[in-house]
Amino acid sequence: MAEAPVIAEVEMGADSSAQVVRATVVQASTVFYDTPATLDKAERLVAEAAALNAQLVVFPEAFIGGYPRGSNFGVVIGNRTAKGKEEFRKYHAAAIDVPGPEVERIAAMAGKYKVFLVMGVIERDGYTLYCTVLFFDNQGHYLGKHRKIMPTALERIIWGFGDGSTIPVFETPIGKIGAAICWENRMPLLRTAMYGKGVEIYCAPTADSRDVWQASMIHIALEGGCFVLSANQFCRRKDYPPSPDYEFLGLDENITPEYVVCPGGSVIISPSGTILAGPNYEGEALITADLDLGDIARAKFDFDVVGHYSRPEVLKLTVNDQPMHPVSFTSAAAGTEAPLK
Repeated sequence: MAEAPVIAEVEMGADSSAQVVRATVVQASTVFYDTPATLDKAERLVAEAAALNAQLVVFPEAFIGGYPRGSNFGVVIGNRTAKGKEEFRKYHAAAIDVPGPEVERIAAMAGKYKVFLVMGVIERDGYTLYCTVLFFDNQGHYLGKHRKIMPTALERIIWGFGDGSTIPVFETPIGKIGAAICWENRMPLLRTAMYGKGVEIYCAPTADSRDVWQASMIHIALEGGCFVLSANQFCRRKDYPPSPDYEFLGLDENITPEYVVCPGGSVIISPSGTILAGPNYEGEALITADLDLGDIARAKFDFDVVGHYSRPEVLKLTVNDQPMHPVSFTSAAAGTEAPLK
């Protein structure tokens, strides 16, 4: 078992100091349609990060359950194919329940290796799936989750929409940690809600490997005066099932198993917009950097988006943070049980 890493204290002056946190962003691929194997891989990667003395480890979007790149689940307007429905059945089977045994295993990883853990998963809630991030502390406790509130484009055919009840920022001994997933990070009001909760270590699990993604990450770091940790998968064709079980639409059917379908681009950025590590487009990797939390105060001296640089008498955000339920029962509200039929 790896020992808990020491949080360093770096002297910033005669009578001041700032905490330094070592963070690792994981850039690796799911073992698609094989959740037990993906959990095994996740544990190996957590162990490797802990060996680097990482205190915080951030995994990509949909690492557990998989990001179904290149698939359309047989959907055209007005029709869904039998093959696409079967593909969804398999995808649903690879997802995890929250809470559930897979969550317990991930929590055990965090506790065993003494790391705070941010994990992208596909969450199964009945027969609806959500793209979700789970948070764990370094004692092996599950802290909570964030459900993606706005899936992008065809993601909307397979994932439900989260609500305002799962936009958490967790206060921990290594800083206030929150997450937004992929293109949610381009939603100004969602970012503002997170800034309002005081996020200091802003995690951005993603599936976007384009160069322009880096501009968004740098902007968020500057805008929020926070550290930004963006994790993406690095995937080759061989990481997905072979044809005909899995087809990449729009790609040549004869592509080699080594063909890169997602080159990563994972990165760590400081509150001043300085790139501390990455972006990496070379392969599976652990991207690690030391976060000097004193940089947050230095950045917010210039610009505090929900503090001295706000104008609440002119511009104000209201967030509905209550869970939304499609069905409610009056017996539950009254504290009585409905009779069984």
